Amino acid sequence: MARPYGLLVAGFNYSNAAEDDFNAWYDTEHVPERLRTPGFINAQRWLGADDPKISIATYDLESLDVLQSPAYRAIGGANLSPWSKHMTAKCQRICRFEAEQTLPGQQAAPADAGAMMMFAMNIPAEVEAEFNAWYTEEHLPALVGVPGCLMGRRFKMVGGTHRYLSMFHLSAPEVQASDAWKKAAGTPWTAKMRPHYRDPLRLVLRRYTRKT
Repeated sequence: MARPYGLLVAGFNYSNAAEDDFNAWYDTEHVPERLRTPGFINAQRWLGADDPKISIATYDLESLDVLQSPAYRAIGGANLSPWSKHMTAKCQRICRFEAEQTLPGQQAAPADAGAMMMFAMNIPAEVEAEFNAWYTEEHLPALVGVPGCLMGRRFKMVGGTHRYLSMFHLSAPEVQASDAWKKAAGTPWTAKMRPHYRDPLRLVLRRYTRKT
């Protein structure tokens, strides 16, 4: 049986760094380093739809084992490049997630999405079974059916601050604020589950495009 895809997410507020320097580092060194690493499927960059100083990078992986490989360890953690250490020291860390794709299991992010909404949370153990049933049977299929939603995926974290993550790739940031989205997310079952969200982190992002 094929392994589920892995996911690496890195998020910063880079308000204290020069925008040109931050983007040059990400675009010319940091992302290319990772794309050269065996097992990295893609790399995508996103900026906050309302606050462009919020930067999120997402990487689909052939499996989470990639993050333990010698090739990745040679460029990560204590082995970050001097430029990486310099830039990350200037930025406020928002999140770093390592996760395994639970639904659909092996689907890489689309290349043409104009936006993304990501939502990380924790859930009390006593409602976890119902939460997963709701998300799988109703919530994710309903949101994926909204016009402008290109893809929806679920992930389970490996350690870290949050346990669950969902990602919805959109044609534009406004999709997640549309009447159709609100209707899809306005069911009685959803209303029952929302009070159980813990430590929610919801980010609406637009696709980053490098200036020429």
